[in-house]
Amino acid sequence: MKALLVLVLGGLCGAAMAGEANNVEQIPVEQYSYSQHLDIARVISMSEVPNVCEVVPARMTYEDSKGQKHILEYRVMGNGCSNG
Repeated sequence: MKALLVLVLGGLCGAAMAGEANNVEQIPVEQYSYSQHLDIARVISMSEVPNVCEVVPARMTYEDSKGQKHILEYRVMGNGCSNG
């Protein structure tokens, strides 16, 4: 009986964690434009900029002043250019 209870609780915990992961995936990616007003209260994460000498896409996940999460995609110059 205890083993059955452990299996049921383990399954419920796994389902809850999977549900949270799905919520993160459902955030639409917004494309940045210079005329766009941004409401950034807290930056959650930023993608790493690769070591290439060209313009590459980057993403920032942030929370606005209302607590809603957003993913913003924008273009940056890679870190691989030398000034020589």
